[in-house]
Amino acid sequence: MNTKILTTSKEDIALAGALVARGGLVAFPTETVYGLGANALDEAAVKSIYTAKGRPSDNPLIVHIAEKEDIVPLVQAVTPPAQALIDAFFPAPLTVILKKSDRVPAVTSGGLDTVAVRMPQNETARALIRASGCPIAAPSANTSGLPSPTRAQHVIDDMSGKIDAIIDGGDCAVGVESTVITLATDVPTILRPGAVTKEMLEAVIGPVKVAPAVLEGMKNDEVAASPGMKYKHYAPKARVVLVDADQALYEQFVNSRDGAFALCFEGDQVTVPHLCYGRESDDLSQARELFDALRRLDEMGAEKVYARMPRKDGVGMAVYNRLIRAAAFTVIDLRKPFTLGVTGQTGAGKGYVCALLAEKGFTVVDADAYSHQVTAEGSPVLPALQAAFGEDVAENGVLDRKRLAERAFASRESTDCLNRILHPAIIALCRDAAKGLTVLDAPQLLEAKMETDCYKVISVLAPEAVRLQRIMARDSLTEQQALTRIRAQHSEKYYTDKSDCVIINDGTADVPSQLARILDAIL
Repeated sequence: MNTKILTTSKEDIALAGALVARGGLVAFPTETVYGLGANALDEAAVKSIYTAKGRPSDNPLIVHIAEKEDIVPLVQAVTPPAQALIDAFFPAPLTVILKKSDRVPAVTSGGLDTVAVRMPQNETARALIRASGCPIAAPSANTSGLPSPTRAQHVIDDMSGKIDAIIDGGDCAVGVESTVITLATDVPTILRPGAVTKEMLEAVIGPVKVAPAVLEGMKNDEVAASPGMKYKHYAPKARVVLVDADQALYEQFVNSRDGAFALCFEGDQVTVPHLCYGRESDDLSQARELFDALRRLDEMGAEKVYARMPRKDGVGMAVYNRLIRAAAFTVIDLRKPFTLGVTGQTGAGKGYVCALLAEKGFTVVDADAYSHQVTAEGSPVLPALQAAFGEDVAENGVLDRKRLAERAFASRESTDCLNRILHPAIIALCRDAAKGLTVLDAPQLLEAKMETDCYKVISVLAPEAVRLQRIMARDSLTEQQALTRIRAQHSEKYYTDKSDCVIINDGTADVPSQLARILDAIL
């Protein structure tokens, strides 16, 4: 197909309108992103949108109108809340969802009994709708799943040869798609955030909910009531990972990543290849620049991109919503005290794995070292240990560690008792020591419920026979003493069920390679 590149002249708008009226596809500018338009009431034309984009047919489309009253034939009724929003905002980057009339084909609404309607601010968009003589169904004018187009060149790159025409109307002013609010529910609910914020809507119609899928993603069996909800969206070819961190921690993290690219804010001191998507304090600039930056990352050859997380309120909610989908909901939470938690059964080799992580620039916080500190001579926990395990475990205020170990590891119950006494003090010291990219080396990490302090937990495991020999050699124990310690701990399944990743350290496996694969997957 020969795709015409048109201007915003009256003659070209008339030509584009005629193409739409005949069932053709025309890409056109709006204030949000470029749309790919077809006659919303023509089933065959609408189906051609899905074909051109490669878009799943259960993903509903938005119907664009030129005048406020044009919504009336498309819906069963314009409810009072809908009329209030129309009066307050239209034309605007706002889409309202109502029960649809019989005039709207099922293919336009993704098989739902509702229809999404908006009146764009962009004068070229409204001129095209008038010239076509019909409401125009239009998703973003890009290949499905890729970043939405905010420039005509983006549309040319994706759609040339697949559609009839592209109207070049310059750069889009807003940069992210319209806010979508459904009024077909008991409480008005935002299904997709945009430049018209929750606060702005509530000022007109009162309480408004935000659908959980806006920030968390949809459940597997949930039906998409709005575009941009269900599928991975807005993603460049590069893998995007969202990083939840303040400026200093983000800089430290991304600058330590080999082969990384950064999608950051203006002013971030980033030494790896990077692009900025606006200012940290200006969510409107972030919205305007986000999609263009995502596309430019592909042009730069980026393979893995660490994007600094925007805030989740105001227009920032819209930016976060797009980025979390571009990242396929992959988020590194560096605001937790510990980047990684490393645990596992005694003798499995946690220390070796932590030494490898230290070589990669992580700070290792050794919980065992703090256990010695909290049980040092004169420690206030010593009386509690004596009460639980006998006065002779700390005669003259000095802990007899071997005697305590014999009693504390004699059974699961006694081990649990030891943990209840020591864990609170050890945890407090570990948290105080956490700074930046930190690994918590903690045999009792899961028992102390410190996994919630960690971004990810790695368990190091080894067969019992291997661990037995290591413990005997390390601690100068008899076989029976070593077995007693081993059997006072949880099973291998306990660790695998409660951990994000597992490393097998049986003496033959390549532990560095296992660790490298894990770090590549989670960081």
